[in-house]
Amino acid sequence: MSKHGRILVAMSGGLDSTVAAVMLREEGYEVVGVTMKTWDYASSGGSKKETGCCSLDSINDARSIAVKHGIHHMILDIRDEFGDFVIDNFVEEYLAGRTPNPCVLCNTHIKWEALLKRANQLDCEFMATGHYAQVREENNRFVVSKGLDEHKDQSYVLWGLTQKSLERTRFPLGKFHKTAIRQMALDMGYEALVQKSESYEICFVPDNDYRGFLKRRVNGLEEKVEGGNFVDKAGKILGKHHGYPFYTIGQRKGLEIAVGEPLYVLEIKPESNTVVLGKEEELNRKGMWVRGLNLGKYAQLNQSLEAVTKIRYKNAGTHSIISQEGNRMKVIFNDDVKGIAPGQSAVFYEGDDVIGGGWIEQSFELN
Repeated sequence: MSKHGRILVAMSGGLDSTVAAVMLREEGYEVVGVTMKTWDYASSGGSKKETGCCSLDSINDARSIAVKHGIHHMILDIRDEFGDFVIDNFVEEYLAGRTPNPCVLCNTHIKWEALLKRANQLDCEFMATGHYAQVREENNRFVVSKGLDEHKDQSYVLWGLTQKSLERTRFPLGKFHKTAIRQMALDMGYEALVQKSESYEICFVPDNDYRGFLKRRVNGLEEKVEGGNFVDKAGKILGKHHGYPFYTIGQRKGLEIAVGEPLYVLEIKPESNTVVLGKEEELNRKGMWVRGLNLGKYAQLNQSLEAVTKIRYKNAGTHSIISQEGNRMKVIFNDDVKGIAPGQSAVFYEGDDVIGGGWIEQSFELN
């Protein structure tokens, strides 16, 4: 009988999940390792060799690590669920003129649900991942907070996890810096894992060419959207673009238009296939609406609250006042914020704690 019971650990074959699994086993848990197969990149028509957490090499690495440490290991095939939900949403969001956040969607609706379902089948009380974040119980609520290593903190991508999921989730790396985790891996004899480069690509677009992916995924996409106009805020035509789904708010490079000064994408209008351009300062906004809320620290906000709001993963965050109206959050920033992109995640922090998050619906300027 194990000291702490059974725990299901997501093992990708990478450094972080490996150390997490071995760490938990040494703490006295009976560890069951699961590697998820979410995507076959070859089916997308891309030319780059399959890499990352879904590649055969990564799956084999995870299995060999599990065997070495006496960890039972299995492969969980969730390609159907992943494709139907995450990839369809990815395409639909770009066609709607928004910039999707597939990793958040996958964590919330696919990976955790699949892992908890398998944990139930295997009588595992808990599940764990190699994310750099922390979770604790406070006032009968389960609260996600930042990992100790601020440079590796991944709390931003976990805002969508439900209370039911968080109750059974453990993040063993949350109290460590990445340098300490690397040293642990070296001490375990995994020098190759330490030297292995980390991937920040979307798993089903490993060549980072999302435009090419969209073209391959949507038959006749170019014919449907090509030949649209770049316009300024007054509606004056500035030139032709290659199709509105191929641009994102705040983009400057790749516009292929010259007017004597740098221009940025201010707005995308799919209904008229137009992309609005303007100067950098015209990207500034004082507020935004956020939809599809999931609150963690509080069940709901009954009054306005001071918070730091992040609009991108690597965004430092901006002090703001947030107020809940139904399942939307109104956010008023203390300072101007550039490049607020509909479709991206907005995450609200109180200190290191995640209050909650949602999907950016639209930004606005104050009168």
